[in-house]
Amino acid sequence: IASDGQVFVKFGHILAKHCLDKRCSAELLCAAEQTHTISNQLSIVARVKAVTAESKSSSELLVSNAQNLIQAVLHVLKAAEAACIKGLRQPPPDPEEEEVAAFCMRWRKNLLWHRAKESLNSDRDELGLRKTQARAEPSLTAMMQEQSPQTKNTPRHPKTIKGHTVMDSHL
Repeated sequence: IASDGQVFVKFGHILAKHCLDKRCSAELLCAAEQTHTISNQLSIVARVKAVTAESKSSSELLVSNAQNLIQAVLHVLKAAEAACIKGLRQPPPDPEEEEVAAFCMRWRKNLLWHRAKESLNSDRDELGLRKTQARAEPSLTAMMQEQSPQTKNTPRHPKTIKGHTVMDSHL
C-alpha cells in the first residue's frame, strides 16, 4: 500500500508540471508531498511491525497510517480534478506523461458531457429550479475504480490503447 501511494505522488507531480493554473499546481504539489510523507511513514511503520512482536497498538498505528494515506490520495485526486478543470499544457513526447494527460482529459470530457446533459434537463421544481438527476458527477476516483481489475487496490498510470484510456491497475 505504501509503495502504491508513490504512484499517486508521481501522478500529482506530472499533473502539477502541466497545470495552467499556478494555485492548482501548488495545491497539487502540496497534496503529492503530503502523500509522499505519509507513504514513507507507512512503509517505516510496516517494516518495524514486521520485525517486532505482535501488539494491538502497533496494529492500530499501521491501520491509522493506511487510513491517512487513503485520505492523502483522495486529496491528490481532488486537486488533480481541479487542475484538469483549469486546463493542462500539452505534455512533451514522454509516454508516461502522455498517458496521465490522456486519462485526465478523458475524465474532463466525461465531466463536461455529464454537466451538459444535466443542463438540458428541463424538469423544474416548485421554485422553478432545475431538477438534477440522482447520478453524481464523474470523479477521477470513480473512474479509476470502474476501470480496474478486481485483484489490486491501487491506480497506476492510465494506459492508452487504440484511443481508449484504461488503468494498469486500480484504486
